[in-house]
This record gives sequence, structure tokens and C-alpha cells, in this order.
Amino acid sequence: MLSEGMRIAVNTRLLLKGKLEGIGWFTYQTLERIVRDHPGHEFIFFFDRQYDPMFVFAPNVTPVVVYPQARHPILFYIWFEWSLPAMLRKYKADLFLSPDSFMSLSTKVPTCLVIHDLAFEHYPEHFVLSQRLYWRHYSPLFAKKAKRIATVSAFSKNDISSRYGIAPDKIDIVYNGAHDEYRPLQREEREAVKKQYAEGCEYFVFAGALHPRKNIVNMLKAFVIFKQRQRTNMKLVIAGRPAWKYEEVEQMRENMPFKEDVKWVGYMNVDELSKVIGGAYVLLYTSLFEGFGIPILEALQCDVPAIVSNTSSMPEVAGDAALLADPTDPQDIANKMHLIYKDEALRGRLIEKAREQIKKFDWNSSAKNLWASMMKCMEK
Repeated sequence: MLSEGMRIAVNTRLLLKGKLEGIGWFTYQTLERIVRDHPGHEFIFFFDRQYDPMFVFAPNVTPVVVYPQARHPILFYIWFEWSLPAMLRKYKADLFLSPDSFMSLSTKVPTCLVIHDLAFEHYPEHFVLSQRLYWRHYSPLFAKKAKRIATVSAFSKNDISSRYGIAPDKIDIVYNGAHDEYRPLQREEREAVKKQYAEGCEYFVFAGALHPRKNIVNMLKAFVIFKQRQRTNMKLVIAGRPAWKYEEVEQMRENMPFKEDVKWVGYMNVDELSKVIGGAYVLLYTSLFEGFGIPILEALQCDVPAIVSNTSSMPEVAGDAALLADPTDPQDIANKMHLIYKDEALRGRLIEKAREQIKKFDWNSSAKNLWASMMKCMEK
């Protein structure tokens, strides 16, 4: 293993100011710490467009723009198989870290690949055909080619291992964390948030990109069932940007009963989103599939319990701090909403469990574990 003075190249395509979501946040939070904690190494950050200086974390980071912008399968191929190998040679990289599930098959540089989930294998219909074909063809090849694989949950580790025939001891678990901005709100803060976003009422909250895998339509159906059963002014606040295949959500949004009680607040930066989640009564996160589910952790860190899906990694992340529901059954989701509604004793027990559960996850540990996985790449 090389101990000092390594040149570590990193794929930083998803470090986009104002557009950080799950994988982007993982990249940001881990790299910021790794770069700071290892000043004796040089880090070459490869962007596919003009970068923001906020992502040049320290003097030992050299930012490089590599063209073309890789946002389509044809451009993925050009960027990863032609442009990137040339840059790895130019900068004499000792190690390559790729935190967004893609890598190059055309380089001999040892690669630490982060695969967050295999959602496209489980729900291929939720993805654009061209991207689905690319991922399903190349992901098994990437998994076999990588020197080490890091992933964000035990569920994803088992999924990658069993689906692609990868030895479990080649895969390291590197959990996500939650931003420090997510914290319990004081009573006065909660009241201010409720007034700003929910007409002063208690509310359920969902946070995430609005695409089919997030199961927005079934969540809205469950909210309608809940409202029909309960005489309540409870609201539902939905924070996130419309993504692909949004048409069904838009149709439901326009035609559903109680649509005036659903507040669509769009994409939010961390300072605002942390308040919206922190002010909620309960997080609704009934996604069909997650490799991790960062909003679950963000809510628990705010002393906000959750209703989450009983599938994939979500029970692992939520632990005993959430009620589990069948994401394919709006009636079951509504039943869990009804169960926790105004049951302060249940809610209090879940909050106590949340305070224990969040101790398992923090970005400092994530960065250390990712660094350990990277260093295993340098072992003979």
C-alpha cells in the first residue's frame, strides 16, 4: 500500500451547486472530510462542466473539467471510456474513486466504486429506456472490474453480491449520514414553520425527487383515505423537484380530493428543508425501493418519527423509530397515518427510539469507512 503522496482521482460530476440530492450529498459530505483529513495526498476532482469554487475543499484539491458533459448514455460512454482514461493517464493517478455507480472499463487504475442501489434492476419501468439499457449492460461489468465496491446499506450489499455474483468480502458498507443542519426545533420554531408552510397546522412531510420510485401517487391516495376517515386540518407538505415520468403525479395533484391540504413547496436548500422536516408531525417515506433513504435519517435527527416502506433498506435505516407500511397498499399507509395521528404516547416512544437509531449514522464515520475501502484498493 502507498502510504503518502498518492494522487487520487475522483469523479465529481454530481457536485452541482443548488442541485445536491442523495448521491451528490454523499459525494460532498465524504469528500469534504477525506480531503481535509488527508492533506498529504493530492486529489484530482474531475467535473464534467464548470465547477463551483465551493467544491474545491482544500489546497490539495486540483479541479479539472473533462468534456463532454455526461448526462446521456452515449455521453456516459465517451466520458468514462475515452475522456476519463486519458485524464487518469495525464495526471498519473494512483487510485480512482467514483461515487456515482459509474466507472471506466478502459483504465488499469485501481478503482473504488460506490454503488448506492440497483433500483433499475428491480423497477426498470421507472427509468428512461436508454439509461436503463446502459445501466443493465454496464453495471455488472463495473462491479466485476472494480477493485473494491462500497455501498450504503447491508441490503444493498446483499443485493449487489447476489445479483452480480460479487464476493461479499469485496463489498464494504459505508452508511450515509445526515447534515448537521437537521436538528430538533424549539416549539417557537416549529410554530413559525407550520405557519409559513402549512397554514399553522400540523403536517405530514415528504422530501425527495418526484419520480415513480418515490411512490408519490400511492402516498397521495393514502392521504385522501386518511382525510376521509379523520375530521382534521392536517396537511401534507411535499418538498422536491419534479423528475422523470411526473405526469401521473401531476394528474393526481390536479384531481385529488383535499388537494388544497397538500402543499407543494418544490426543491429546497438544506437550511429551509431542515426546518420543513423539523417542523413536521411525521415523515412519510413510502418509496418503492431505496438503497438507503437519507430523508428518513434526516427526520429522525430532527426528532420527527417516520412512516416508511417495509421494503429494501428502509427498515434497516429507520430501525424501531418508524412504523412500517406496504408501499403498494394506500390503505395500509393510511392505517399507519391513522395509528400515529394524535397518539402522543406512540409518537414519543418513536422519538426516543430515533435518538438511539441516529447514533449508528454520521458523516465522519462514513468518510472514514470510505477511505478504508479506498485504501484496500492499494493492497496487492
